[in-house]
Amino acid sequence: MKRMVMVAGLCITALLFMSAGGKEQGGSGGSARVRIGIAKIVQHEALDACEKGLVDALANRGVDAVFDHQNANGDMNTAAQIANKFKTDKVAVAVGIATPVAVALANAIKDVPVVFSAVTDPVGANLVTTLSRGEGNVTGLSDAIPTGDHIALFKEIAGIRTLGYIYTSSEANSISALALVEEACQTQGIALVTQAISTSAELRQAAEAIVNRVDGIYLTTDNTVYSALSALVQVFNAAKKPIFSGDVTAALTGGCMIASGFNYYKAGLATGNIVADILAGKKPVDIPVKFLTDPSESDLLFDLDAAKICGISIPDRYLSMANYIFENGSLQEK
Repeated sequence: MKRMVMVAGLCITALLFMSAGGKEQGGSGGSARVRIGIAKIVQHEALDACEKGLVDALANRGVDAVFDHQNANGDMNTAAQIANKFKTDKVAVAVGIATPVAVALANAIKDVPVVFSAVTDPVGANLVTTLSRGEGNVTGLSDAIPTGDHIALFKEIAGIRTLGYIYTSSEANSISALALVEEACQTQGIALVTQAISTSAELRQAAEAIVNRVDGIYLTTDNTVYSALSALVQVFNAAKKPIFSGDVTAALTGGCMIASGFNYYKAGLATGNIVADILAGKKPVDIPVKFLTDPSESDLLFDLDAAKICGISIPDRYLSMANYIFENGSLQEK
């Protein structure tokens, strides 16, 4: 009888352990902490800000969480390994920041929620079939930017007639963005010169290959490009050619004459709120893809040092709209 009681006790203990998937026992009181897996494709300012916003949002919502932070370092094999790790560890929610790692998580994990963030074209990446709802266990936030408006502004301020564009050929996000850039250039009557890269190590060579063939360069939210942005800035600043960045966070240290886009920290906050809603019981399939559409969620930066190097004057009407001005080597926030 005593042996049977012991066996029964062990079975109950095992069942309780298995039912605690995605949770980790805390200290005194035995309170459960939910485990959240966060993976990003590469480390750079924008994705780091998104990650921080996500963590802060969960804290603001009162979620007692322990995080497994992972960085794929731009490698898809590593992204797949991270996805399998999250699946084996049975995190409560798996978050993928940027398209390649989000796709890896969604392909590998089917039994717990997957939330994507900073994905430009979630339909094109096959994460969802419609923007009006999630897909099975997957939903999240898109970082689509108004490419047409950006290029029109670049043409007006810098007189761009031939535009350069460097993109990562292996990233779905970049391929989708290329189509938007092509469409905008056709609308504006601008010639387009493109250069494809596979890794961030190729960025400087790509910049050198096109800098003398263009009037300026436009950057969309390409993570491989931004992870080595300083190399591109050096090449274009030396040639006195302007840069328009679709990511303001990466431009805060100077070098990009114009930067316009949404605030990645606020994108992280919005992503964190999606995760908190799921933890509170909402199903991913019932959550539409989130877009940042409020003007307060976007930023506009002008780098007057870079403008001076390029011999370009920024009209006062645009300077008055900016919430960041970079001048004399320092950033001013309005």
